Amino acid sequence: MNLALWICAGLLAAVALAGGISKTFVPKEALAAAPGGGWTADVGVGFVKTLGVLELLAAVGLILPAAVGVAPVLVPVTAVCWVLLMVGAMITHGRLGEFRFVALNLAYLALAAVLVWGRFGPGSFSS
Repeated sequence: MNLALWICAGLLAAVALAGGISKTFVPKEALAAAPGGGWTADVGVGFVKTLGVLELLAAVGLILPAAVGVAPVLVPVTAVCWVLLMVGAMITHGRLGEFRFVALNLAYLALAAVLVWGRFGPGSFSS
C-alpha cells in the first residue's frame, strides 16, 4: 500500500512540476497557442503565473514533507488541494469543449483522491 501511495504522489508531483514550470516560465501567448492552453487567453498573466507557482508548491508538498519526515500530514492536505484544482481545471476545459483535457484532469483527480484516502486512512504516515 505504501509503495502504491508513493507512486501516486510521485506521478502527481511530476505533473505538478511540469505544469508549474510551464505556467510560471513560458510566456502567456505561447501557452495560449498550445493544446489545452486556450483558457490562458481570457485571464491575466498574474493569474497564470500564480497557478504556476501553486503547482510548483504542490510538487514540493506531495513529496518533501514525507521524504524528510517533517509534517507528513501536508502530503494528503496537498492532495486535497490538488483535487480542488482539478475540479476547477475540469470546469474550465469543459466550458471550452476540450473534453480530452477534462478526462486527463479526471485521471489526475482520481490519483489525488486515492492519495488523500490512503494517507488520511490506512496508509497514513503515523500508522
